[in-house]
Amino acid sequence: MRREEEDQRWMLEAIAEAEKAESIGEVPIGAVIVRDGEIIGRGHNLRETKHDPTAHAELVAIRDACDRIGAWRLLDCTLYVTLEPCPMCAGAIVQSRVKRVVYGTPDPKAGCAGTLMNLLQEPRFNHETELTSGILQTDCALLLTRFFRRLRGR
Repeated sequence: MRREEEDQRWMLEAIAEAEKAESIGEVPIGAVIVRDGEIIGRGHNLRETKHDPTAHAELVAIRDACDRIGAWRLLDCTLYVTLEPCPMCAGAIVQSRVKRVVYGTPDPKAGCAGTLMNLLQEPRFNHETELTSGILQTDCALLLTRFFRRLRGR
């Protein structure tokens, strides 16, 4: 399987996580962490549900993956997320040593994987992450657009 096809396959899993978030009234952002062709971590936004500003999809997925493998280093893992990581999530990605990040759509308000700044590839940190953007971008953006349009309509 080509890398782009594989990226799309796993991004569809992240989109499924985003849809879980939306179904409980959360902003539809989802993430999965893949190692050796297997999902080892899943997460979707739970900020409202848990009353926790750190319960972003990426952090939920990182915690899940670390629990499953019994370690905090995710050196050989790829994180797929529907929205470009914010500064907090980018920091956690660097700290957990994720090898690669693939995101769907950019975040013009908080994106720290290239939009506002690129914390994932900051050479002054002790770890840099490979980065791929724009995988299923239209699908990922549509989830957010639809959600906020409905929210404003209420």
